[in-house]
Amino acid sequence: MRAILTDIEGTTCSISFVADTLFPYARARIRDYLAAHPDEAEGVPVETLERWIDEDRKDPVLKRIQGRIWREGFTSGALKGHIYPDALTALRRWRERGLRLFVYSSGSVEAQRLLFGHCEAGDLTPLFEGFFDLSAGSKLEPDSYRGIAETIGLPAADILFLSDNEREIEAARAAGLHVQLIDRVRGDTFESIRH
Repeated sequence: MRAILTDIEGTTCSISFVADTLFPYARARIRDYLAAHPDEAEGVPVETLERWIDEDRKDPVLKRIQGRIWREGFTSGALKGHIYPDALTALRRWRERGLRLFVYSSGSVEAQRLLFGHCEAGDLTPLFEGFFDLSAGSKLEPDSYRGIAETIGLPAADILFLSDNEREIEAARAAGLHVQLIDRVRGDTFESIRH
């Protein structure tokens, strides 16, 4: 293995942090934000965007707006990113061993950088060489993982993908990546990963 590509929500950070902290933070501020930046909605009504937040819709327009609202929260100190201690330890160890680390999440690249840049544990962005979001394609499509492998310049077989989502795991496996399901409910941790 020469690189690790990791999901965020449910894998490196708690699903409840996203669902119970980040989503409500954006929802409470989206109307005021769009009143000040109306063009960012790209014609999508605010009521639709609010519904999509409630549904956890993986829409690029919504994710971009959420990311910009979260930027205000993270930079003001109102928000601090969560990371599981075992994930932090493993990521640091892998980086020290020379593994290349990347993130692939449905959240925008900006939101990913904010979460890892303003963590309870400090700025973790230097651990990662790159960040990928839905502009790389759906996380349920093998071609998305092939494209990421090509972008980072490694064969798919040299990359380990970590996620809590079985359908994402299946898509990455179909693209030729090694995969590891992290099921926090079942008790999986990064300490159980062997590569």
